[in-house]
Amino acid sequence: MPAFVNQLPIGLSIGAVLLLIALGLTFTFGQMGVINMAHGSFIMAGAYTAYLIGDLLLALPAAFLVAGLMGLVLERAAIRHLYARPLDTLLLAWGVSLVLQQLARDLFGAPNVQVPAPAWLAGGIGILPYNRLFIMALAVAGVVAVWAYLTRTGLGRRTQAVVQNRRLAATSGIDTGRVDMLTFFIGSGLAGVAGVAVTLIGPVGPALGEVYIVDAFLVVVAGGLGQLRGAVLAAVGLGLLNSYAEFWSDASLAKVIVFAVIIAFLQIRPQGMFVLRSRVLT
Repeated sequence: MPAFVNQLPIGLSIGAVLLLIALGLTFTFGQMGVINMAHGSFIMAGAYTAYLIGDLLLALPAAFLVAGLMGLVLERAAIRHLYARPLDTLLLAWGVSLVLQQLARDLFGAPNVQVPAPAWLAGGIGILPYNRLFIMALAVAGVVAVWAYLTRTGLGRRTQAVVQNRRLAATSGIDTGRVDMLTFFIGSGLAGVAGVAVTLIGPVGPALGEVYIVDAFLVVVAGGLGQLRGAVLAAVGLGLLNSYAEFWSDASLAKVIVFAVIIAFLQIRPQGMFVLRSRVLT
């Protein structure tokens, strides 16, 4: 029983990391329908930013900016020309991801590196280590920031309009291209922040993002496209499921269990936990 209870903070912190990653994917995948396989490399870029800077609090805004600018360049240079071709965008993003991983190997080497946690994150409260509590607090801050952006700012409301109906938003005078550009920047920046969080629970390597990207896509799909509350619930559930499945079996079998549960859930709720209400232009 004590070992079972000890898995709780592990599952919650994994869920918090998945939530930070899924927040960015909710923007890009939910709004533009782009399966951005390069999102994992933006996570890796954020983690290496923390490695270079060495200070956790300074690394957070720096990682957001670095990963956000990488996503902005990708969207402006290539993806915006392929919005009507989802398979091509997937292949393009996957190719960019491979290039970025090789670039990381050339710059930092193939072996994983460790980012030391700050001294003020040593220790914990009961079964909750401070580093995992910090990750959870970071995820909560991310959710609040995204909610405030979407509901309290003009740009956020324009983003919601584009998500609900791109054609109607365009005919209403909204610059959908500008919204797409900003969306990609914010979504990629959130991946960078997630990369900083990941450094608190494991080493950093060129393929770091690939460990989390598939589960993050599952969070977005299970929660419902463009649904913030669905992403929160799905991330927590998937993090706990990952943790306890691996506790009772092993890493490989745990992945099989997770996929089986998600497939069964999508058979019942193919549109996810929550369905996006859209306005149809007639």
